[in-house]
Amino acid sequence: MVTSPLTLNLDTVHLTDEQFYQLCQNNSELKFERTATGELIIMPPVGGESGNREADLIIDLGNWNRQTGLGYTFSSSTIFKLPNGADRSPDAAWIRRERWEALTPEQRRRFPPIAPDFVIELRSATDDMEKLRQKMLEYLDAGVQLGWLINPQQQQVEIYRPGQAVELQNLPTELSGENILPGFRLSLDCYSQ
Repeated sequence: MVTSPLTLNLDTVHLTDEQFYQLCQNNSELKFERTATGELIIMPPVGGESGNREADLIIDLGNWNRQTGLGYTFSSSTIFKLPNGADRSPDAAWIRRERWEALTPEQRRRFPPIAPDFVIELRSATDDMEKLRQKMLEYLDAGVQLGWLINPQQQQVEIYRPGQAVELQNLPTELSGENILPGFRLSLDCYSQ
């Protein structure tokens, strides 16, 4: 049985940032996001294949970051408070060192009020592609400099950059971190079916 995310419209509830944080802390077995309009999204767990692919992405990004020391890598468990009020959790994210270290210790401990410099979204079998595309555009509007939407089901990856049209590449391919993640290269050979 394929389960898709559950979106709850909480027009009459209006969770504060503190209430949303406490909801997430008190229900740590669930994964939440919140849209800019206040809708609460309860994300289903991913299957083994998606979880393995996500872990590989984080390992590759983390290894590159350890070698360069340029910033900080984050998993899909991290919720970022975006400037538009949304609370989002990309599958993998990276933030430049100076931007992360400019946050207070309290901001770093909770849901950091910062948009990552780089994000990856990996489409799982339960994800709606249009909603993922909207999320990628939301990241760009928030200040993300580079984003990859990997779509194994359609054997494609969409590359998002500010002020540019979305670039579409077919899998397998190798992606470059460009000037945002200098020297980072990710081979997507394993995503071709």
